[in-house]
Amino acid sequence: MPRLIFGNEVIEPAEFAARVDLVAGYLAARGIGRGDVVAYMLRNEPKILEIGQAAQRLGATALPINWHFGAEETSYILSDSNARLLVAHGDLLHRLAPSALPCPVFSARTPDAICRAYGLAPAMAAGPPDMPDWHEAVAKSAPLPAPAQRPPGGATLMYTSGTTGKPKGVLRQAPTPDEAARIFTVLRQVFGTRPNQVLLTAAPLYHAAPSASTNAAMRVDGTVIILPRFEPEAFLTAIQQHRATHAFMVPVMFTRLLRLPEATRRHYDLSSLEWVLHGAAPCPPELKRAMIDWWGPVIHEYYGSSEFGPIAACDSTEWLQHPGTVGRAVAGAEIAILDEAGKPVPPGKDGEIFCRQSYYPDFTYHRQADKRAEVDRSGLVTCGDVGRLDEDGFLFITDRKRDMVISGGVNIYPAEIEAILGAMPGVADCAVFGIPDAEFGEALCAYIQPEPGAALDHSAVATYLRARLAGYKLPRRIEFAESLPREESGKIFKRRLRDPFWENAGRRI
Repeated sequence: MPRLIFGNEVIEPAEFAARVDLVAGYLAARGIGRGDVVAYMLRNEPKILEIGQAAQRLGATALPINWHFGAEETSYILSDSNARLLVAHGDLLHRLAPSALPCPVFSARTPDAICRAYGLAPAMAAGPPDMPDWHEAVAKSAPLPAPAQRPPGGATLMYTSGTTGKPKGVLRQAPTPDEAARIFTVLRQVFGTRPNQVLLTAAPLYHAAPSASTNAAMRVDGTVIILPRFEPEAFLTAIQQHRATHAFMVPVMFTRLLRLPEATRRHYDLSSLEWVLHGAAPCPPELKRAMIDWWGPVIHEYYGSSEFGPIAACDSTEWLQHPGTVGRAVAGAEIAILDEAGKPVPPGKDGEIFCRQSYYPDFTYHRQADKRAEVDRSGLVTCGDVGRLDEDGFLFITDRKRDMVISGGVNIYPAEIEAILGAMPGVADCAVFGIPDAEFGEALCAYIQPEPGAALDHSAVATYLRARLAGYKLPRRIEFAESLPREESGKIFKRRLRDPFWENAGRRI
């Protein structure tokens, strides 16, 4: 069992094990077992790991839900996944209309560390009155001790934003013991996992990669430091105070760290760092080079997704020799660059990236098997990225074929925003796409064609979307046009709207 540090709280392995026993006992008493889904909507804190370990023990699936989501998004995921219950921080429930959600809902008091980090009023922490309290329910349960042998665990299910307006659940069946051992081989290679490591995590644990890196550290009984949110100087303080050896980051974190004054950056002793992994979003070469200059050759990069797992990785030396690469194929991975006809292209030529991670059980999209077939080419899968392999097998991402925006390491599908915006009274048509952003890499821009005579303005559009979407999905820029450029088919020609924003960006994505 791991040792956890969260705020001023230190949870030793025996205490964490006892907490997991209680949660497992409570879930079992509710009849939750193999194949069932237990959902949680929590900011970063140890309770996420307790629920995950307890569900795994029962062969159930712990389903993370992005805590930025609103009532409609949350209700859809709970219904689609057939979740047996939802555990959510009390402050989040004030905006979720829990009585309208399709499963039992438990309020977990928002920890003081999270309230301080987000500036939340203490009165919000307990959640709405008369809500079942998660802590009380679990405390009254009979513990279910861990079996002598590691249980096989359950399937994994994570929801991505939908390309057609609704989130898709990436469902992967539980690995066999042999597959689990091979998967851990990959995780050691990508995450640098080793016994006695000290992992610092500030990236949100509802995302696949931060969750995977944390679970890998837990598996080797490492120490895991959980920060409620990323704050640049607090992150440096935690590295120095706890002698962190490992961390998972995204490029926007690099940007914010490098904005600190030089004297502040030099104040902290970061010599304990061994392995800092980043991914989830394109990292501008000048940004990565600046981090290597500051932290030394401890920066590692990977490429992967919820669908196909980790595919490529590289260390600092390899990246400096091949600037801009995301790495070479890791153990069990196959990478192919295909043209429009599905034929392989030669090294150095761009094409759509198709991958397979043979060490992982295959996946499907929950209740959307047809969507799985759409991205498959003879067992290889694409997420719509365009790139090339060089003569040495290093992969470079150069563009995206599918209509997706990556902002601050988070995937956002414009179709979801367009579907909601298109239903707004007064909107005749719209287009949403990504534009350059100095901090987040990309931001959303919405072009709107109003209906004749409609009185629309920025404030009205923002208010309408804010009531229906998570905050990070809101367009930062809203433009109005009497007409939108269209292809001969009638489809909006987004590239004509998007390209002017990228002309001087120095990159294509």
